[in-house]
Amino acid sequence: MLLTVAAMAFIPKPNSKIYASAYENVLGTSMEIKILSAKEALATKAEEAAMKEIDRLNKILSGYDANSEFSHWMQSGGKAVVVSPELFEVLSLFEQWKIKTNGALDASAETISKVWKQAAKENHLPSDAQMKNAVMQVQQQHYILNEANHTAQRLTNAPLILNSFAKSYIMNKAADVALSVKGAEAVVLNIGGDIVIRGAHTEQVLIADPKADAENDLPIAKVNVQNKTIATSGNYRRGVSIDGKWYSHIVDPRTGKAADEVISATVIADNSVDAGALATALNVLNKEEAQQLASGVKGAEYLIITKEGVEIKSKGWDAAAMPLVAKQNTIVNADNKQKTWDPKYELAINVELATVEGMRVHRPFVAVWIMDGNKKPLRQLAVWFNKPKWLPDLRSWYAAYGDTFTAGSNASVSSTSSATRAPGKYTLKWDGKDDAGNLVPDGKYTINVEAAREHGTHQFMTQEIDVKKQTQWSIAGNIEVASVSLEYRKK
Repeated sequence: MLLTVAAMAFIPKPNSKIYASAYENVLGTSMEIKILSAKEALATKAEEAAMKEIDRLNKILSGYDANSEFSHWMQSGGKAVVVSPELFEVLSLFEQWKIKTNGALDASAETISKVWKQAAKENHLPSDAQMKNAVMQVQQQHYILNEANHTAQRLTNAPLILNSFAKSYIMNKAADVALSVKGAEAVVLNIGGDIVIRGAHTEQVLIADPKADAENDLPIAKVNVQNKTIATSGNYRRGVSIDGKWYSHIVDPRTGKAADEVISATVIADNSVDAGALATALNVLNKEEAQQLASGVKGAEYLIITKEGVEIKSKGWDAAAMPLVAKQNTIVNADNKQKTWDPKYELAINVELATVEGMRVHRPFVAVWIMDGNKKPLRQLAVWFNKPKWLPDLRSWYAAYGDTFTAGSNASVSSTSSATRAPGKYTLKWDGKDDAGNLVPDGKYTINVEAAREHGTHQFMTQEIDVKKQTQWSIAGNIEVASVSLEYRKK
């Protein structure tokens, strides 16, 4: 359960509870799973079934695992190869979406992405000739599917990758498997900001603001979702920097250009693949193309954010939307003549949790909070946990906030839909206010990051800061938290 000054979302039936777990390095990103059940043992069984299905499908569809079925097929040398039903289905879906989007979605867009990555290494834009050649490669037919004998035949050597919606495809299958376990009443599966909600549960979903996407930033929108998938795609977490300018990892296969007019697109749809595919496509298509494409997809609603910050909504988006909490006003004590924290500045706290290459790991419990010059608790920024009974394992945090913290054992916390993050990497912001909303005085403060793992280790990291003397700090990592860096910066 990820609690970052979030609101309680859903109160289950009296005999049922939400059981939550969090992982890192699942399908190359972070993952949260919630199971609604009357018994923890049944929820655990459903979770295990979902994880087993994710592993099974990843071994089929991964383009990053050299031993996956997809990777072996890529090396098949142009032969017609009998493939699994899942690989055949996903390859077929890519062909369908290539047609639906007039080429805006294409598995061979990886050809163009490789050109951009190499250009970033050399710190110059791709040449016109490079782009023209890459686009020509993309526009070829790359494989033939034979439904009668279930074969797939490679026709070119162009690199292919099953991004865009393969993750949504896997999530949907995993959610179905989890719900098939007796006693599992509902499942919420969030992998990298794409969320599948199935069963007797309504999830409150916050939509990350692409221009302010720290874990404790205010969302740009909030919606209630039941028995649907919500997916977000955008350029604000992944991409390349060339000569100081940011370019999206999402490219237009028709032109080779990085998609830059849209910075975020969120889609709610009945079908998981539709949600994932549309979210990516809406980053590439213009407003008219996007509207036409989405209108043909059952149950699809969308929210697009342009680079100018303009919101473009489908007609039915507002029906699912909920009012946002008003931004808290800054409180300044008029009797206090001491100079306060500059409200134009913030402290970014970048926390990277330790991960193991090629292995998923449970996310440890983590607390991040601020102490004043007298070492008294001043501001709580985040508490990440799943089982409230183990919160005392965060010993230092619990001594400071345990008496006043309410875990909400019979309620779940809102999920957040956002562009896909790298596994284990999180950013929090401190705006210079205390827990009551007052701007703090200038002075020295201490940043605490504590991590604890059930049947594992306990780690406590701390750093004193004085922004008048220094603006950047780093804290050495450990077995649970790979690194923490702090940056005092203009908002």
